[in-house]
Amino acid sequence: MVQKLETAATPQHNRTADPCVVVIFGASGDLTKRKLIPAILNLQNGGFLPKNLAVVGVARTKMSHAEFRDEVKPDDKVISAAPMRAAWASLSERVFYFAADATKSESFPGIGEFLKKTDSQVGTPGNYLFYLSVAPTLVAPIVQNLGKCGLAKEENGRWRRVVIEKPFGHDLPSAVELNRTIKAVIGEKQIFRIDHYLGKETVQNLMVFRFGNGMFEPIWNRNYIDHVQITVSEELGVEGRGPYYDTAGAMRDMVPNHIAQLVSLVGMEPPISFSADAVRDEQVKLLKSIEPLTPEEVLQQAVRGQYGPGDVDGKKVPGYREEEKVPPESNTETFVALRLLVDNWRWAGVPFYARTGKRLPKRMTQIVIQFKHAPAMLFQHTSVDRLTTNRLYIHIQPKEGISLRFGAKVPGPVLTMGAVEMDFDYVDYFGKVPSTGYETLLYDAMIGDATLFQRADMVEAGWSMVQPVLDVWKALPARSFPNYAAGSWGPPEADELLRRDGRHWENSGT
Repeated sequence: MVQKLETAATPQHNRTADPCVVVIFGASGDLTKRKLIPAILNLQNGGFLPKNLAVVGVARTKMSHAEFRDEVKPDDKVISAAPMRAAWASLSERVFYFAADATKSESFPGIGEFLKKTDSQVGTPGNYLFYLSVAPTLVAPIVQNLGKCGLAKEENGRWRRVVIEKPFGHDLPSAVELNRTIKAVIGEKQIFRIDHYLGKETVQNLMVFRFGNGMFEPIWNRNYIDHVQITVSEELGVEGRGPYYDTAGAMRDMVPNHIAQLVSLVGMEPPISFSADAVRDEQVKLLKSIEPLTPEEVLQQAVRGQYGPGDVDGKKVPGYREEEKVPPESNTETFVALRLLVDNWRWAGVPFYARTGKRLPKRMTQIVIQFKHAPAMLFQHTSVDRLTTNRLYIHIQPKEGISLRFGAKVPGPVLTMGAVEMDFDYVDYFGKVPSTGYETLLYDAMIGDATLFQRADMVEAGWSMVQPVLDVWKALPARSFPNYAAGSWGPPEADELLRRDGRHWENSGT
């Protein structure tokens, strides 16, 4: 355990979010109750929201304000403490509902009038944050409707922003077209393409860790790092999302967004500042530096899999093709592993291995930085037969923290070496803070800080990274599915991907 020795003075936040109305399209969906309202409540409890802030849910279901408040009210255990009960009592008075079909332009004059009424009632000055918690196919029509009725127009100091959930497009051409369609209505500075992974403290800490520590910044390159591993594994299956997942698959669902973000934050050059565009400029440069795979390389450096029946936590679970609403002959991948090379000076010759999958042994998101071995000649006449591999583990979920593995002498008269770890855990060090992962992102959207949101060129760079693989997989459908058992670490080809390079996956999570 890392001992808490010194903590820099924590500045008090000196800015509450801008007074605004948060308008949630698709408010009757699961995301609103599970993530968005709890995140807004946590911000309220933390003192980050002004009194003149309102939430308006918009969906087709007929509901009264009171019924909507009951629908999205957090569980009793969440608001059991007095401060949280008080926060909900205050916030709930400013939670409203408007029944409308946002895909129809005739709905929007009514929405606009209701927002004006809300401005008058709550004291908001006409700032609107539109959160599109809707199916991907509805994003463009809703933005176009916002434009047609004038709700997207910024004037007289009032801002209008649109938060868009992933997936942003289905492939590179559709992402380019979606960007073109949306930017014909609103400017890039009004668009906040959200990736909830970037709300994780450890992900945000990557830049501080890399660029704020003199012991790591100088060695973060090909001279000292052997390779990088990124794992995003899930124990769960598709959990009733069969219709969506079967059209997306693991590649589209996770790689151009979540994994591309992690690759870019690990590999980017130091930005000139922490301003949104400075950071995102460097992320885009890194993603554009990834060598595109040729069709021949796809067959060797990209692995796909689909889970069959198996055991997870001692329980029998069905294969993907037996899941609810999944076609019995589906060829959709539920597992992806890639070997990526970055064609720049810092990372030349250093492979980035990335994998993601469902029905794996544990829920784990982590980045492993493996350093090169020290020269072994000093130990050739000792009982040390091999040196400990130095690894840096960046844990993102479910545990958030950082661990460093290194070698130390085992006590005793004979020179032997053992692996030891220094472990930093966010909860142990800073205490547990109620979080859904959306708090920082929503707060940043309210104050207009786009650092943690994807820019149009970032989205397109992420799709460019995977498009060659999608093209080959479309031309050559998988013939071996299912090729890994639920509860295993994926198909054997994923292990072979590293074994060919003399390496292996780190599965422990430490």
